[in-house]
Amino acid sequence: MEVECAWPIAALLGEGPMWSVADQSLWFVDIKGQKLHALHEASGARRTIATPEYAAFVFRDVRGGLLCGLRSGLFRCDPEREKFELIMKVDAEHPANRLNDGHVDRLGRLWFGTMDDREQGATGSLYRYADGRLERLDGGYVIPNGPALSPDGTILYHVDTLQRCIHAFDVDTCGALSGKRLFVTLDGDGAHPDGTAVDSVGNLWVALFGGWGVRCYSPGAELLHTVELPVAQCTKAAFGGPDLRTLYVTTASVGLTDEERRRQPLAGALFRTRVAIPGMPSNAFAG
Repeated sequence: MEVECAWPIAALLGEGPMWSVADQSLWFVDIKGQKLHALHEASGARRTIATPEYAAFVFRDVRGGLLCGLRSGLFRCDPEREKFELIMKVDAEHPANRLNDGHVDRLGRLWFGTMDDREQGATGSLYRYADGRLERLDGGYVIPNGPALSPDGTILYHVDTLQRCIHAFDVDTCGALSGKRLFVTLDGDGAHPDGTAVDSVGNLWVALFGGWGVRCYSPGAELLHTVELPVAQCTKAAFGGPDLRTLYVTTASVGLTDEERRRQPLAGALFRTRVAIPGMPSNAFAG
């Protein structure tokens, strides 16, 4: 798969790519750079919005504008006015925590994690937010990542980055989780699983932090493909473009030594490649 640099933005911690059909753009965040970015695919036009806190994820809101996860909680964003309005605080009892990766399912429900920003304590949780209610579904994570659902909505994949494993849960029609089980464990090469995306046949694409690329696993956990990138710290993939066959990948430059930066001049860039199987469309948050 031929990979190209779509935007050499040198993000500190690029994350959360989301394809927006409304404006035919790829939105993503720089968590520690406190930015929202948008790349219009056809024209190449670029846009950046500063955020008042660390930015974890961004999705379209069915009422207009954007839903954003920032460090302290959930916010609505008016991208035209570049204004943020608090919906609710999350994990206020853990002041060192911040929001991390998120996913909106086909019913418009938000699934997301929180983590210890120091990457030390197992104070992180997995949450679902829907119909104005926040529910804690699982806990004990230092760095939770990559919530994503299967195409039929019956399986939730969730990443425990420090434990280097991905779990699967069964999801019922009300969004309740059961049957937590190990889906895959990464062994031996120093890579840690980060954000995930699911394609239209149910394959799971996993970005590798420290692993120089993205892996694609079948629903049966068979490794099908590896997309190699010229940077080590790959954070999350998302499908975009009119046919959803462009795989975008965010990356990070945070924590690299001077020598590593010389070896990886594109660290923190947004990359893309074409894939054979289309992805799933990004859903809008329904409240």
